[in-house]
Amino acid sequence: MRVALEEQLNIAQATLQEESSLVLRMLRAVLNALAAADAELAADVIAFDDQVDEKYLRVEHLVEELVALQAPTAGDMRRVLAISRVNLHLERMADYCVTIAKTTQLTAGMGSDDNLLGWLEEMGSRAEEMIAVALNAFASLDTVAAESLIDLDEMIDRTNRRAVDRVVELAADPARREWSVRMLLVSRCLERIGDHAVDVGEQTAYLVTGEFREFTDASHPQAGD
Repeated sequence: MRVALEEQLNIAQATLQEESSLVLRMLRAVLNALAAADAELAADVIAFDDQVDEKYLRVEHLVEELVALQAPTAGDMRRVLAISRVNLHLERMADYCVTIAKTTQLTAGMGSDDNLLGWLEEMGSRAEEMIAVALNAFASLDTVAAESLIDLDEMIDRTNRRAVDRVVELAADPARREWSVRMLLVSRCLERIGDHAVDVGEQTAYLVTGEFREFTDASHPQAGD
């Protein structure tokens, strides 16, 4: 029974890694779509979400089987719970990519701003880095790497503040007002992706120590985010 449990845990964790690779592909594609105002590429991102959902459901099924059939010990149960939580964070990251893609479709052809697009790209690139760091730390139980996410998240937050200030400036221009206001949602989505990566880092610390500790208050907004 122990061998079977370990095999299923390894399969679940490998599926998480596959899911994170899909999320990274979605994020990069939607950033490219946003920069080019490419509605067709944005539609591809939305369709791609189905593949993430398949991985998400696969992990959840494995988790349910582990709990029901394998009678995991306390230590194994901690790993099972962490895998389930990370799975949810990845699925929500993909949902934010879909939201950005839909916003890209709505704003294609509107007047834009290179400075704001540059800051959004910077936030997205940082989020990509955070996802990779978070999942690698989770796989290797590297708490030092996990806690490095705090500083990376602060970089996203700083850029987000610059983006918000730029939106306020652009709102005075009727030709770019609607586009800029909609970019607030994009900025918020990218910020939340970073927060979810921090949450994955917290699960790494939970696995290693057995105690849950929030890295930052910002990684736990109101329910529903």
